[in-house]
Amino acid sequence: MLERNADRLIVGTALAFAASTLWPIVKNTLKPLAATGMQGAAGLTERIQYAMQIARDEMEDIVAEAQFERMRKKLDQDISAESASFEETGGTLHAE
Repeated sequence: MLERNADRLIVGTALAFAASTLWPIVKNTLKPLAATGMQGAAGLTERIQYAMQIARDEMEDIVAEAQFERMRKKLDQDISAESASFEETGGTLHAE
């Protein structure tokens, strides 16, 4: 049991020493990586916002075209109904 505790003490001391030695190296390595990652994330966010704006504009165009088409068909129906009534009355207009 004493041997096992001694092994744990040696391993723990070695890990503490390694961690204290490696921490500045890891920290100096990760700082630029984190900064680059943040810049990449900001660029990605801008691209996503741009793509969303284009998609929104496209959807608005599709909706506007559909509304225009619906209005044009309604107007065509009204005109053809008025033409039919004009022909039925023998060329005189009447109020509906």
